[in-house]
Amino acid sequence: MILRSHSVVARQCSLIVLLGVLLTPTLFAGELRVERVFGPEIRTGPYKHPARIEALRNGDLYVVYYGGEGEYALDTGVFGSRLKKGSRKWTPPTRIASDPFRSLGNGVVWQSPDGLVWLFYVVRYGETWSTSRVQAKVSRDNARTWSDAFPLVSDEGMMVCNRPIVLSNGDYLLPLYYETGHDTESVGPESSGLFLRYDVKQKEWKQTGRIRSVTGNIQPAVVETRDNYLIAFCRRGGNYEPTTNGWLIRAESRDGGWTWSEGVNSSFKNPNASVDFIKLASGNLLLIFNDSMNERTPLTVALSADAGQSWPWQRNVATGDYDYAYPMAVQTSDGRIHLIFTSHERTTVNRAIFDEEWIRHGGLVRSWLTK
Repeated sequence: MILRSHSVVARQCSLIVLLGVLLTPTLFAGELRVERVFGPEIRTGPYKHPARIEALRNGDLYVVYYGGEGEYALDTGVFGSRLKKGSRKWTPPTRIASDPFRSLGNGVVWQSPDGLVWLFYVVRYGETWSTSRVQAKVSRDNARTWSDAFPLVSDEGMMVCNRPIVLSNGDYLLPLYYETGHDTESVGPESSGLFLRYDVKQKEWKQTGRIRSVTGNIQPAVVETRDNYLIAFCRRGGNYEPTTNGWLIRAESRDGGWTWSEGVNSSFKNPNASVDFIKLASGNLLLIFNDSMNERTPLTVALSADAGQSWPWQRNVATGDYDYAYPMAVQTSDGRIHLIFTSHERTTVNRAIFDEEWIRHGGLVRSWLTK
């Protein structure tokens, strides 16, 4: 379907123009393009969720997701696909992590400043995510081949969802979360966001303190706004019952992520769903979330130019009935923001491409999200 833009430009676009842009990769300033990347036709199983994205140093985009017959199926694995620089076609997804005896979960791909590509992923040992651990692999050839798997965190209940950031002193900070409750439909109140901090000189990962909140929180996304001062937004805990008190959890650290303030309700709605939060090349902050307390729609982007004090610009990237979930964004060297997310009952991976101009002022919307 073609989504209508709120701008005069989009309303005046003819069908001929819209068909014509399908034939060209051109993306104009102040434009949003949303496209379907993979769907049920891809033979990795019907389940494809969540999708994570990285912009590699060589100009390629690389996407991972865990797939199989379903969220708790035993056949799940982590799959990777590449969009080569200058190409318009993603490579067929191939399995890059598996376990013959256990189900896999969330995968995260990230290239560190030294060029090493990391794959972090979840291994579920029991019937619920509260039994999970985190493993990793690395690649020295831009995600073409991978090392053997090795344990990163062996504590029960540990999971990964969002990519690391590089701190002002050069260390890495990887978001983790500890999930409790042993319930497929609820996140326990003891659930908490935390991080692994990697000392680049010692080549060692260490756990930080946790983000505590009244109803629990998971899947933190973090930004360093100035030296040692960090802001994290987290998915709220609890269940999926209708609520009027479902908010993103916000916490702060003043010592480089080692310790955290109590997590408190922010002004952003959250339907017990994942979010992403990144610093753009301009220094502005970008938050991607579902602007609802009860549904994973719409998928909304918010922009702050004052280190998170205010968020004057907000726009919907996707709206409708298809659960637009687990967003992750990366900004490429040309200033474009590539946002990956899943939809249609976790069977479809989509990519949105836009820039700050579109968030600030709106403009042409071209979307090919289909049923």
